[in-house]
Amino acid sequence: MKTVELPEIIYADLAVISRELSAISKKPISLAMATSLLISVYRAHMSEPCARDAFHQKLANTPIMSPEEFEKATDVPTP
Repeated sequence: MKTVELPEIIYADLAVISRELSAISKKPISLAMATSLLISVYRAHMSEPCARDAFHQKLANTPIMSPEEFEKATDVPTP
């Protein structure tokens, strides 16, 4: 097992997704399982040439923050 540090807001989103997946499947879905499912969806999406090309184009034309800027922007305590 490896530990990953996430900003609180990202962790909260992942927890919501985990609960939503649990409700859909009517089975418990852990945060690790939710992460694995999200990675599987990403890989499935990227295996489609049209979707991959559109994603690459969108990503290339989107301003991306540096990791430091991202951490600063997401370092917002959740209520």
